[in-house]
Amino acid sequence: MALSKLERRTRIKRRVRKVVRGTAERPRMSIFRSNKEIYAQLIDDDSGKTLVAASTRDKELASEKGTKSEKSIKVGKLIAEKAKKAGIETVCFDRNGYLYHGRVKSVADGAREAGLNF
Repeated sequence: MALSKLERRTRIKRRVRKVVRGTAERPRMSIFRSNKEIYAQLIDDDSGKTLVAASTRDKELASEKGTKSEKSIKVGKLIAEKAKKAGIETVCFDRNGYLYHGRVKSVADGAREAGLNF
């Protein structure tokens, strides 16, 4: 029996989430990828709160032109800047069931470029 894309991603997501856990000192950087947009957020799993969030829908990036991968790099840089302002240096990366490739990889590369440690 073949699984749908969503069911497959959900299984992978559960498997990854068993290992990846965010704390206040080292939050989990979760990625969500829709067809048009990409979202990233830093989550403290102990308190269940989102500490920092960035996406292609933010005011700073909404008017930007470019491919989806180029916008993803900018989202990574933006979340890294916001994290530094919040006093966060290191994160654990949660690819949320997606392959570490394309736009998901671009967000991670942009965040690393801006100085966030994984």
